[in-house]
Amino acid sequence: MVRKKGSLILCGAFLFVAWNALLLLYLWGRPLNGRLTERGGVEPGGKEEWGKRGPMNLAGEVIRLAEEVEVQLETQKKLLKQIENHRAAWAQQRDVEKRETNKVESDAIRQPIKPPVKDSLGNHGQSTNAPRKTAATIAAVMKKQSEVKTDASDDTDKASTSATLEVVIPILVIACDRVTVKRSLDRLIQYRPSPEAYPIIVSQDCGHAETARVIDSYGQQVTHIKQPDLSDIRVRPEHRKFQGYYKIARHYRWALNQVFRTFSQSTVVIVEDDLEVSVDFYEYFRALYPILRADPSLWCVSAWNDNGRDALVDPSKADLLHRTDFFPGLGWMLLKEMWDELEPKWPSAFWDDWMRQPEQRKDRSCIRPEISRTITFGRKGVSLGQFFDQYLRYIKLNTEFVPFTKHDLSYLLQKNYDDTYVKRVYSAPLVKIEDLQQGGHLRGAGPYRVQYSTRESFKVFARNLGVMDDLKSGVPRTGYRGIVSFLHRGRRVYLAPPEGWTQYDPSWS
Repeated sequence: MVRKKGSLILCGAFLFVAWNALLLLYLWGRPLNGRLTERGGVEPGGKEEWGKRGPMNLAGEVIRLAEEVEVQLETQKKLLKQIENHRAAWAQQRDVEKRETNKVESDAIRQPIKPPVKDSLGNHGQSTNAPRKTAATIAAVMKKQSEVKTDASDDTDKASTSATLEVVIPILVIACDRVTVKRSLDRLIQYRPSPEAYPIIVSQDCGHAETARVIDSYGQQVTHIKQPDLSDIRVRPEHRKFQGYYKIARHYRWALNQVFRTFSQSTVVIVEDDLEVSVDFYEYFRALYPILRADPSLWCVSAWNDNGRDALVDPSKADLLHRTDFFPGLGWMLLKEMWDELEPKWPSAFWDDWMRQPEQRKDRSCIRPEISRTITFGRKGVSLGQFFDQYLRYIKLNTEFVPFTKHDLSYLLQKNYDDTYVKRVYSAPLVKIEDLQQGGHLRGAGPYRVQYSTRESFKVFARNLGVMDDLKSGVPRTGYRGIVSFLHRGRRVYLAPPEGWTQYDPSWS
C-alpha cells in the first residue's frame, strides 16, 4: 500500500514538470496566422506574421499569452491540489496502520490472566470456564504485565484506568465455603479500573462445591485456584476446637506462595470472602504502593480502621490517612520482600495475632485510613462472630471517591510524620474524661488529649469513650506510639500515654 501511494505521487510530479516544459515550447515556437482585433486578440485568416507586427500587435500578443498562461496556471493549481490531497490521504493511512500495529503489540503484552491447570502433583486449581494454560505461562504473562511502565512525566494520568500502569497489583481473595463470596467479587469487579492492572485471584480452601460454582461463574474475570491439601491437621487435644484457625494459616501460606512464587508478583492485596470494598479501594492501594516501597519503617498498608464506627470518624475527612503500630488486616497490601521474611517462620495457626508479635513487627508500622475502605459482612466464621455484633457491623464504609494518586502522601513517611504528629498530640489541651462526656466548658472541635498510664486505665478510658479496649502485645488497636486517635461527639480526641513514651509493654495483653 505504501509503495503504491509513493509511486502515484512521483508520477504526478513528473507529469507536472513535463506539462510545463511542453507548454513553454509550444507558446514560444508556434507561428501566428491571424490579425489583432480591437480587443487585442487574433482573428483567423489575418495576413500579418510575428516578425512584422507593430507595437500594438506586440502588446496584444503579450496580453493573449498572459491570458493563456493564467488558464494553464489555474489548471496546474488544480493538479497540485489533487496531488496534495493524495499525499494527505497517504499520510493519514500510514498513521492508521502504525496505530494498528502498536495496538496489536500492546494487546500481546496485556493478555488477560488465565487460571492455572492442575499439574502432576495437583498443586493448582482451574476455572472450568477458562481455556487451559500452564502455571508457567500464567507466571510469564503476569511478569510481563508487571514490566509495563507509564510515562512518568504525565502526572494527570495517575488515576487513569489504562492498563499501562507502573506495577500489577493482584487482589488475592481468600475463600472457603461462603457462597456469599459473590457479594465480595461483585464489588471488586464493579470498581476495578483495569483487569490487567488488578487481576483477581480467588484461592479456595475447603472443597465446597457450591462456592466453587459461584466463583467459576465469573469465568475469565477472575483466576480460580484451589488449595490441594484439604486434610485435617494434627493438633494437641486442647486445640481441636481451633482446627479452623490451623487450616486458615495453612491456606494463607499456600495462597501467598502461589502469588509470589508461581505468579512471580511483586506485591498483593489480600481480602477475605466476607469483605466488601469501597469505590476508591483500588485508587487507595495504587497511591500507597510507592509509600510502602519507599519507607522501611512500614510493612503493610491496610484498608481497615478498627475504630471506624460512624461516630468515631470524621466524615468530612475521607482523604485523611494515619500510621498505626497495630496490624489491622481486613484488606491489606504485602510486598514480596516481606513475604520472603515471613514465610519461612509462618505460624501453624492464629496468623494475624502472630503478625502482631514484636518478633514479627520489629517496630514497623502500617498505613490505615480515617474511614475504612472495607467492611465485613461475615458474622459466621471460625471466630464465631467475635466482636461482630459489638463493633464490626457498625464500621463505616467510605462512599466518596478520593483521587489519592493525585495527592502528595509524603507526609506519611516516618521522617515527615513522627515529629509533627507527636507535637500535635502533646500540644493539645489535657482534659479529664468527664469533661469530654459532659462537654460543658469545652470549646471547639479540639483536639483534646486524655492521658492513660496503666493497662487498666487505658481499658477503662477506651470503654467509656467507645473505642476498642483490647491490646495485642501491648499495642492498642489503631495505636501509633501508644496514641489512639478518634472522634468523640464531634471532637478530635487523642487517648495517649504520658509525654516521652518510648516503647510498648508486651505484658499489656
